[in-house]
Amino acid sequence: MKLAFSPCPNDTFVFHAWVHGLVAGAPPVQVTYADIDVTNSAAERGDFDVVKVSFAALPWLLDRYALLPCGGALGRGCGPLVLTRGDLPSLDGRTVAVPSERSTAYLLFRLWAAGQRPSRIEVVPFAQIMPGVRDGAYDAGLVIHEARFTYPSYGLTALADLGQWWEADTGLPIPLGAILARRDLNGAAIARTVRASVEHAWSDPAASAAYVAAHAAEMDPDVQRRHIALYVNAFTRDLGAEGYAAVDALLGRAAAAGLVPPVPADQLARTPA
Repeated sequence: MKLAFSPCPNDTFVFHAWVHGLVAGAPPVQVTYADIDVTNSAAERGDFDVVKVSFAALPWLLDRYALLPCGGALGRGCGPLVLTRGDLPSLDGRTVAVPSERSTAYLLFRLWAAGQRPSRIEVVPFAQIMPGVRDGAYDAGLVIHEARFTYPSYGLTALADLGQWWEADTGLPIPLGAILARRDLNGAAIARTVRASVEHAWSDPAASAAYVAAHAAEMDPDVQRRHIALYVNAFTRDLGAEGYAAVDALLGRAAAAGLVPPVPADQLARTPA
């Protein structure tokens, strides 16, 4: 089975047990590690059987893939940040680096920045965004994941915390990354495998430490642990009613603003697990 997810600590922590054959009855996998911009595009081509993507990309993917109720990244206090080298009154006329045009981060940015007019949006590999803003290649950068913990070391300032903005406006957690399985596969069985992998990771956190460190862009063990603690939570085990409501709200607002195609309700139906 072809499985793709990012090399970020939350994903390697979640999938460690499945990848290493520690989940009884789980199919063996061929793993691809790639940034979210790559997996979003690859999923549109149907390149993988199970794949981590941005929730913002779902309107282009749910005809081929089903959303699994586990394994993804939702939460509170974990939203994307808009970073600059100093205080900016607005982003009008500015160049902004973003990790993906189909990322949840960029969709939130577009909802938040309505009325502002950056001169250029440039898709940049995640690891290059903060150095690029620091060095003046971009006026601002949209960052995710461990950048929440490391951006001060680049001398950058948080212009906006899009997670705080979303939570204050909706009262809901922020849906960041989703796990999808091809619709012609047994989604319920795959969901059980993913959930078992999550539970194995929680039961023995030290078992995955070397694997997490080997793939993490940020090598500080404390940053890796904080990253996992923030992004692997109860919603990772099960989206639940609140998680599905957050997804509905994000995609509904984006569709109403003309930013994404509307998603038929049956395409977001819960996959049993």
